[in-house]
Order: sequence, then C-alpha cells, then structure tokens
Amino acid sequence: MAETNTEILASTIEALIESKKYSTLRDIFVTMRPMDIAIVLGELGENRLPLMFRLLPKELAADTFIEMDPDEQELLIRGFSDAELKEVVDELYMDDAVDLIEEMPANVVKRILKSADPEMRRTINELLNYPEDSAGSIMTTEYVSLRPNMTAEDAIKRIRRGAVDKETIYTCYVTDTSRKLIGYVTLKSLLLAEDETLITDIMGTDTISVTTTDDQEEVANTLSKYDMSALPVVDKESRLVGIVTVDDAIDVMEEETTEDIEKMAAITPTDKPYLKLTPFEIWKSRIPWLMLLMVSATFTGMIISSFEGALAKWVALTAFIPMLMDTGGNTGSQASVTVIRALSLGDLEFSDFFRVIWKELRVAVLCAISLAVVSFAKIELVDVLIMGNQSITVTVNLVVCLTLAFTIICAKIVGCTLPLLAKKLGFDPAVMASPFITTIVDALSLLIYFQVARVLLGI
Repeated sequence: MAETNTEILASTIEALIESKKYSTLRDIFVTMRPMDIAIVLGELGENRLPLMFRLLPKELAADTFIEMDPDEQELLIRGFSDAELKEVVDELYMDDAVDLIEEMPANVVKRILKSADPEMRRTINELLNYPEDSAGSIMTTEYVSLRPNMTAEDAIKRIRRGAVDKETIYTCYVTDTSRKLIGYVTLKSLLLAEDETLITDIMGTDTISVTTTDDQEEVANTLSKYDMSALPVVDKESRLVGIVTVDDAIDVMEEETTEDIEKMAAITPTDKPYLKLTPFEIWKSRIPWLMLLMVSATFTGMIISSFEGALAKWVALTAFIPMLMDTGGNTGSQASVTVIRALSLGDLEFSDFFRVIWKELRVAVLCAISLAVVSFAKIELVDVLIMGNQSITVTVNLVVCLTLAFTIICAKIVGCTLPLLAKKLGFDPAVMASPFITTIVDALSLLIYFQVARVLLGI
C-alpha cells in the first residue's frame, strides 16, 4: 500500500514538474516528511534533483539532505553555491555533519569545512579523530547541560534559549564546574517541579554512560537494553563530551546487522545499497570468500579419494554421502546462527562456554535420535522395499544412521563453540557461520562415515 502511494505521489510530482507548477510542488513538499521527500527526489534523476531541492524551505532542506544517499548529496553539493552550502551546513546537527564528511570525497569535504563556522569546524575535526565505529565517532556534542545549583525555573529558561540548536531536550545532563557528569534530569521533571526547586533535589544520580572509545554496537545495545532515548558519552576523566541519540543507535543496529548477515553469507561487507553496487563491486566482495571455501573444500575431496577402494566395494555407501553432509551442515548452521545472534544481543559471553556446550549437546542427542530413527525407516521403506535396492543391507542402513547421529552431535558442538572462540580471540563471530561451519562439518561427516563403515563392514 505504501509503495502504491509513493508511486502515485511520484507521478503527481512528475506531472507538476512538466507543468512547471513549482509553487504547488513546494506546498506539497512542506506537508511531507524529510525521508519521504528524499525518496521521491531520488527518483527524479540528476537533472531535476537540484531544482526540486531548491524549492524546499531551509530547515526542511537540511533535514531532507541528511536522508539522501551519498551520491545524491555529492551531486547537490557540487551544484550548490557557497551561500547555499553554508545554509545547509549551518542547519546540520554535528553528528550528521560528521557522517556527511565521512561519505564525501576530499575535494567536497574541503568545501563543506570551508562553509562551516570555526567552532563547528573545530568540533568536526575532534569527532573525526575518534576511532571508527566508536561511541565518539557517532555522538553529537549538541546536548543540554545544567548545573546542580540551578533552580527549575533557571533550567527551563536555559533550555528555551538553547533548544533550537540541541538534538534533544527531553533528557538534560547535570555537570559540575569541571564538566564531570553527576546526574540527569528529564524535561518532565523540570516542568512538574516548583520554580524554586534546585536541580540537585530532582536529578537522578544513577546515570548510565559510555566512554568515547566504547564500540558503537555496545552503545546501541545499551540504549536498547535500558530503553533510553539518549546516552551520555564521557571521556577518561568522566567529563561529559557528547550524547548518542536513539536514531543514531538504530542506524548502528541496521548497519551492524547488515554487516553480520553479509559475513554469515561469506560476503565482504559494503556500505552501498545493493542497487548502487556495480557487478564488479559485487564480484569483488564475494570472490575472495568463494575461492577460500572452494580451496578448503578440497579436503573433502581428499577424504573421499582416500576411501575410493571402500566405496568401490560398497557402492551403496556413495548414495548417502550428500544426505549426511547436508544434514551435518544444516544442524551445525542452526547452532552457530543461534549462538552468533545471542552474542550480538549480549545474551552470551565466553564465560558461558560450557553451559552452551551442555545445552547444545542435549539438543544434539535429541535431534540425532529423531533423525536417525526416521532415516532408518525411510531407507528400509523407500530405498529397499519400494525402489528394490538390494545392495542396501540392514548393516549398511545401520552404518548410515549411526554416522548421521554422530555427525549431528559433532556438528552441533562445532557450530556452538566456534563463534564463542572467535569472540574470545577478538574476531567477529559472524564469520564462523554457515559457509565455514558447513565446510568443516562436511569433512567431519565423511571421516565419521568411513570410520563407522570400517568398524561395522570391515572395509
């Protein structure tokens, strides 16, 4: 339904552009949200985009500009006059300005910094010096700071004077004369308090904060865990230097989730949307992993080659290799994905290593028994009775089912332990997902298969 409305709106705007009814277009734009305007403008093409953007009022233009794709932002900046660029930059929040600069090429960055006032330029440079993916790199310095000896009336007056330049005013932070964070107070508390009430009497002191070097994913998880709209960021001396707002946390969560999904699928993460990627860029992100997995899969071929004689004698065993390998890979992937997701949500730590193994071991035994029984019945009913394959004896069936059970148990253990070990060693657990788990379990399933066959069939 939403897509249909967007299409209707886009066609309406197209018709108004053709008729050159720009005042009507402006009236339509001012009723829309910045994100929706950005989507519509992005569909207009490079020739019409600058003209339509100039129809927007100053504040709406800045909000819309932030929601646009980097390619569209660069196109607009190159067409802006210095005065137009300064108008947009002056309306940006500090964290949005930093994000913009990080996306732009060097020559465009120079123009942006040149358009910024000295104070903004200094702050931007400070934020850019923080480690990538840290709390400092995504925070904004535009927050409300109060003193503990202020009255509620004085605090509200201060908020009124500076609110227009702040990203949020719903939570205000209380600092001492050296800017050390000592508490917080909500706008609701200030409005409900008597005018003479001191901030120190109504502020909360159980402040949850993060440091500038904390990982951005941990910051986003903290905001989500404590249901906060903003999170204060302090330096090593506990001085308040900025805040991370919930909209930035949502962006981080989306970015980190996308990155994890790509890594779990053995793809090098990229910042561009899929439709913005060229075939060469997609090839470049996928081919290294495919080559690595292809080479690692040669171990599977080596194992099969080493048992060629046994397979020649017991040809029936060959038919069940794909089923054993696929089932092992699937069960290992289930365990790994579950553990990886739990790690990303903070539900698991390396200290839970043995608890995870014990839980997955019990799950593995239940799965092994269930699948082995079903497999035994299926082979006897379908392969032997219906298809009449007399080379599959009860002993061969037993070899397959025992291998299946042992493979499932091993796959579950491998699948749950590798992500935990990767996390402990400082690697991204998402790397230890389906492709790697499947490759490892394929080799294990074959080794188990031939060992069981050697014992029961004497090969």
